Amino acid sequence: MDDRRTVRISKYLAKHLRHQPERIGITLDPNGWVGIDPLITAAAAHGFPFTRQELEHVVASNDKRRYAIDGDRIRANQGHTVEVDLALPVVQPPAYLYHGTVGRYVAAIRAEGLLPMGRHAVHLSADRETATRVGARRGKPVVLSVDAGAMHRAGFEFRRSANGVWLVDHVPAEFLRIPG
Repeated sequence: MDDRRTVRISKYLAKHLRHQPERIGITLDPNGWVGIDPLITAAAAHGFPFTRQELEHVVASNDKRRYAIDGDRIRANQGHTVEVDLALPVVQPPAYLYHGTVGRYVAAIRAEGLLPMGRHAVHLSADRETATRVGARRGKPVVLSVDAGAMHRAGFEFRRSANGVWLVDHVPAEFLRIPG
């Protein structure tokens, strides 16, 4: 399968497994899972056919490991705007985590901290390089350091998704180190 087709299927999955499952008539279970056969059938019925082999290729080749397959079902690993409980355990974070953004959001972040902005959680990276790539998707990246150790000691709960993204409900400004 060529790279363009892989990207198109991945974006289609993101839209329907994270944001709008009802648009194609699928229903995610409480933990975000949907049957692969019903997904493939619904996609085809809505003008976007793909095969199980293509789906498996997209899941296996996605560098960010956005999706997980468990037997005959699939889900997005995080980033949902629809209500799901990924059932991720609370884990102790490393001392520092990172968040990539762009300059136009820094003033609001200084005032309000990091908010999930329509998602279920704020997404954090374990390393600066990943946070830089995330921020660069929208322009010149600004990488924020999050004192995750101090947040954990203050009672904030962290979870880590299957693809290594750290999740927390919000990050108050006092736990952020913002360059400049």
